[in-house]
Amino acid sequence: MSNALDTARAEPVWHVNNRIIALLAALALFLVGFPLLGPGPFYLHLMILIFMYAVMSQAWNVIAGLSGQISLGHGMFFGIGAYASSVLYVNYGITPWLGIVVGMAICAVVAVLIGIPMLRLSGHYFAIATLLIGIGCQVVFQRWEYVGAASGLWVPLTEESSWSALQFHDSKAPYYYVFFAFFVVSYVVVWRLGRSKLGFRLRAVRDDPQAAQSLGINVANHKIIAYAISAVIMAPMGSLFAQYILIVDPERMFNLEISILVLLMTVLGGIGTIWGPLLGVAILIPISEYSRIYLGGTGGAEDLILYGLILMLICIFRPAGLISLFPKHVLERERQR
Repeated sequence: MSNALDTARAEPVWHVNNRIIALLAALALFLVGFPLLGPGPFYLHLMILIFMYAVMSQAWNVIAGLSGQISLGHGMFFGIGAYASSVLYVNYGITPWLGIVVGMAICAVVAVLIGIPMLRLSGHYFAIATLLIGIGCQVVFQRWEYVGAASGLWVPLTEESSWSALQFHDSKAPYYYVFFAFFVVSYVVVWRLGRSKLGFRLRAVRDDPQAAQSLGINVANHKIIAYAISAVIMAPMGSLFAQYILIVDPERMFNLEISILVLLMTVLGGIGTIWGPLLGVAILIPISEYSRIYLGGTGGAEDLILYGLILMLICIFRPAGLISLFPKHVLERERQR
């Protein structure tokens, strides 16, 4: 009797998992073939932004969702990645592909150096510290003549489209596939991280630091590791975005709005889950882009008002984020991962 009951309980979860796998496979096929359907440049641009912010939100989710530290200055790693690849390409002719790797390495070192003293803080103290460091980083680049100071850098155009230079003049489709590839890789990495021993230790640090310390987990070191991993995931998006728009300046690349947006998107979708950030991005990015079109101007006010209204509704009706719309047993399996 007991075995029969266990089998009966397991069947719905099995069927749900099969449906989720089938849905993800269908979605993957659609995304791979999307540029072949002949969408206009705007829709390719929209998908590129969704991929980019989905990766950045997932990066922020590593430090906030896994280790429980709220960062308000995470956009500085986006800016460092953008400047690393751009400076190497503009000043030395080094391919942006290598610049991406260099940017990731620099961001890892920076995360460790500032994380050693800063991650001893907790709660709103850590959040305020990251905010100030992010603003300070922008000020430094605004005055640093080697990287163009406030004027920034203009990435020179190649005569023809070039994969080595990451420049494509005829279509946005190659940019789409590059961002899509980084999107897939980053989500697989975070998914594997969440299921690893390190992921379970980070969640222990998040849920009860004192208990984790008593079990022999070095809380400070694990927070630094999470911060470095988060920075490494964030950096390539800055490098790719720099090649996408071909201009790098402190005002754009170290904009506080980047840090706030990745926070909002992750919280909206569901912090601490693998698919929550993607849900938040899939809602907020189209709202932002369409508000720029239909409401006029830069969307700097209208989209933020809409963000605020949406977040208010989510906080009232779905405080756990949009991921909580899924069945409870699926959500539990998702959180366990």
